Amino acid sequence: MEAPVQIEELTSGASNRIIPLFKKLRRSTPSYHSLQRLLIFIQSFFLWFLLLLPRNKLPNSPSKSSKRKFAFKRRDEADSMRRRALAEELEMGFGSSFVFVGSRMNALFCRSWVPICGEMRGILIIIHGLNEHSGRYAHFARQLTSRNFGVYGMDWIGHGGSDGLHGYVPSLDHVVADTGAFLEKIKSENPGIPCFLYGHSTGGAVVLKAASYPDIENMVEGVVLTSPALRVKPAHPVVGAVAPLFSLVVPRLQFKGANKRGIPVSRDPAALVAKYSDPLVYTGPIRVRTGHEILRISAFLMRNMKSVTVPFLVLHGTADKVTDPLASQDLYYEAASEFKDIKLYDGFLHDLLFEPEREEIGEDIINWMEKRLCVGGNSRNG
Repeated sequence: MEAPVQIEELTSGASNRIIPLFKKLRRSTPSYHSLQRLLIFIQSFFLWFLLLLPRNKLPNSPSKSSKRKFAFKRRDEADSMRRRALAEELEMGFGSSFVFVGSRMNALFCRSWVPICGEMRGILIIIHGLNEHSGRYAHFARQLTSRNFGVYGMDWIGHGGSDGLHGYVPSLDHVVADTGAFLEKIKSENPGIPCFLYGHSTGGAVVLKAASYPDIENMVEGVVLTSPALRVKPAHPVVGAVAPLFSLVVPRLQFKGANKRGIPVSRDPAALVAKYSDPLVYTGPIRVRTGHEILRISAFLMRNMKSVTVPFLVLHGTADKVTDPLASQDLYYEAASEFKDIKLYDGFLHDLLFEPEREEIGEDIINWMEKRLCVGGNSRNG
């Protein structure tokens, strides 16, 4: 008698909601290889059909297509303007906000926090996780500025107060490009001040991929990664096979079967309430293209771990059920970086900077950056 098929659940990165796709599959599920061959054939035939079909016989006339695109654009603009107004009203204490034009001419909402007094020793640029926004890191920014570090944060496209449909990421490569452009802007405005990149969860994957480009790596003293999304697996192998086709045909579609309660990302109940009651945090089901992009960047980083040369600190909770702490250990052991460190927190969950021990974790990050500045300063003086 065949053993029942074990179906893993696909998480939506830092959002921590579970996407139980193909939940109804049972013991009668065909073999993965046969399904994969069938789906590849269907996908290839579909794309071939679209390419060869004469334009005047396409199911949707140009006028209908244009009207649909215009409607999407109007809806996205209204959604982003509503969120930008909320982002501007968010109480930031001593911080300020501004809009940065990204690599694809999108308006990206950004925040900055600078030390009240004293010389700025360095700058940390925060790339938040999936479905959240930079304003959530105001408490960490206060800790950093008290140690004379400046802080900048950028909301991804489709997140926080930035342009785009909420929760929709057409390409994480666009986020990577925006990260590089934002870093370049901050460096040009603060000449001579060392910069670090920080990324959480899917933001950690973005930062790591950005740092794989020599021009970006040369602009930073190092990168800090918390709970990076390095080994994200689909709910079932079939999902991985159909994801490219579905992300092309229905990219904005939400998986309605998502478990909205999800799994805990912090052991602090107040932090959970704050996150999921925040109107700038996307709490809907993950969108098809967004999910596919997470799988794609995760696969890229797993294939290229040995090519990582940027100095880095990776931190992960051993009880994290959203991203894989073992993948962070693989990164530490396989990366070619000469300056690298790892810190595992026993029993901690996914959102490390929102755990009860957030001050201790923030201190670990600051101490690493100070150590890195000492090493970098000595090498420059030498």
